[in-house]
Amino acid sequence: MKTCFAVLAATVGLCAPVLAQAAPPPASAFGRIPAIVTADLSPDGRRVAILGGASDQRFVSIATVDQPDLPVVPLGAVEGVGLRWIGNDFVAARVAVLDKLAPRQEYRLERNISISAQGQVLNALLGKDSLSRYIIEQPVLGVTAAAPARAMVEGLVLSSGPSGDINTKIARKGVDNPFLVALWSVDPKTGVGTLAERGDYDTAYWEVDSTGQARVRLEIDQISHEFSVMGRAKGARQWSQVWKGGDFDSRRSYMGYSEPDDAIYLALDGRVMLKNLTSGASTPIGPVLTNTNPVLVWDENRNTAVGVETGGEKPVRDWLDPEVGGVHASLSRVFKDKDVELRGWSVDRTRYVARVTSPSAPPVWYLFDKARKELSPLGEEYPELKDAVLGTTRWITYKARDGLEIPAYLTLPPGAPAKGAKAPLIVLPHGGPGSRDTYEFDFLAQFLATRGYAVLQPQFRGSWGFGKAFEDAGNGQWADKMQTDLLDGIAAVAASGDADPARTCIVGASYGGYAALAGAAFHPEAYRCAAAIAGVSDLGLLSVEQARLYGRDSGSMQEFRKMLGGAPSAKILASSPVHQVAGIRAPILLIHGDKDTVVPIEQSLNMAEALKAAGKPVEMVTLADENHYLTRTATRTQMLEALGAFLAKNLPVQP
Repeated sequence: MKTCFAVLAATVGLCAPVLAQAAPPPASAFGRIPAIVTADLSPDGRRVAILGGASDQRFVSIATVDQPDLPVVPLGAVEGVGLRWIGNDFVAARVAVLDKLAPRQEYRLERNISISAQGQVLNALLGKDSLSRYIIEQPVLGVTAAAPARAMVEGLVLSSGPSGDINTKIARKGVDNPFLVALWSVDPKTGVGTLAERGDYDTAYWEVDSTGQARVRLEIDQISHEFSVMGRAKGARQWSQVWKGGDFDSRRSYMGYSEPDDAIYLALDGRVMLKNLTSGASTPIGPVLTNTNPVLVWDENRNTAVGVETGGEKPVRDWLDPEVGGVHASLSRVFKDKDVELRGWSVDRTRYVARVTSPSAPPVWYLFDKARKELSPLGEEYPELKDAVLGTTRWITYKARDGLEIPAYLTLPPGAPAKGAKAPLIVLPHGGPGSRDTYEFDFLAQFLATRGYAVLQPQFRGSWGFGKAFEDAGNGQWADKMQTDLLDGIAAVAASGDADPARTCIVGASYGGYAALAGAAFHPEAYRCAAAIAGVSDLGLLSVEQARLYGRDSGSMQEFRKMLGGAPSAKILASSPVHQVAGIRAPILLIHGDKDTVVPIEQSLNMAEALKAAGKPVEMVTLADENHYLTRTATRTQMLEALGAFLAKNLPVQP
């Protein structure tokens, strides 16, 4: 195996040796922002761009693979999101910033910064467009293959305004929205775009081919919220409806556009289907789907899927393209018991970028040269944890009290016996709730494990990834069965002897923070303490915030109501921990960023005030200049240190 790129290591210390430590690594080793956010190969395979940094100051480095050349481009204290090459001469760095676009509201905005292959910052894509600055996200929908390459970017144009008598009571589209989404063809050198497609009030997204032509248009009816897929086959001039889902939730059945097949991918009736835009014929691909949600592995150079990813504990990839599948199989044999994720490859498929990780192994990035059979490390996401002794994780399943099978990850402290550890337990429900934990390094779970705790991460009903029926089983169950799923997990690890049910705390972030507060309020006998990070305490207030952000009659609001089960006001009140503090007996820790635009800090401030008024023990930690995703090293470390001290006080490892 080759050594790390020398100049890259000198720049950010990604490959610096870390001495073995008898004591667990400090909180800062887990709290650091990953040194590599992502890496991407240029289409010709000659350059690899890396987005990362040794501190909160993010940068892009562009390494010429066969020459000792490494431009390093500082981006400043921004949140790094992603990278995408625009041809071989430009790379777009996707970053997020907070901006106060309206008098009283701050927004997290994602933007694309164009950088030359020589390391010169050029501009922001559509940065000079006065209307597109109001779009929250700004996705690059595609890149043209022919030189000079152009980026196809979603932006905004002015609508023509509502029509008709202003006194009408008939529902009309676009009354509250002066903008329409639009598809722009953008020159990466100047950042200036030309209008390629103008949407209407129902347009949500486009898919484009390698010439920049829009082939698919996704629509969500602004009144009925019905989702539909419009197609324009190669050679056709008019749009026609290819598939209609019927409701807002059905949009998740659409999986993408395949240019070689001139067809769309749909997840329907237990299969991934390839539906041709011209004939309408459907062909099943990949495996039969049983209690799982598929994800496509994508080839951005050819604009088609090369694999279907499913799986419970670990990702299982059924390769549609044997060439890419063969490379993955070879690397998987090298990295046994770890997940190898191919993040991109050159057009000729001779060079690949891979991310390798497991629950007990922080991610490492590699460049694989197939022709030379060389594997070169690009760097580590958590370099201070290199060679650290971490907890061991295994996959378990248990029966909920109503018979539903619940999967979970269980991480035991370093050095604990494989069975019968009897460690104090942290229940760590994930956010979402329509999300899931995955087979990769989790900095929070491993931080807790290295402090001596067993960590249970239940994939409770309502979690994504285990089929639609499993996810729908969580609707209306936030304070009910989703809570008892956690209690049944505690009972399962107690029965196996892995944890002490009498010494249990619950910790979570976002929805997981709600679950922690709800657990303390509705099941006080189960937990010695609870910690909520950016957590929800008031479902009524959250509903108001969601309506303000998306519109009271929007599809997003409709979906949120569905998650709550269409609960009446009385149940929302009864399910909100802020209104149920009388039942809380355990000490509570609240941690929240003051720049959180997803779950505003008022959710924690109001909870702290209610607990204090009721004479309940509570600590409140405010993370200055931090957002919902904890994207700053100092504040992420502050969170871990506060949590570690709180647990040491209320759930000491040595009873």
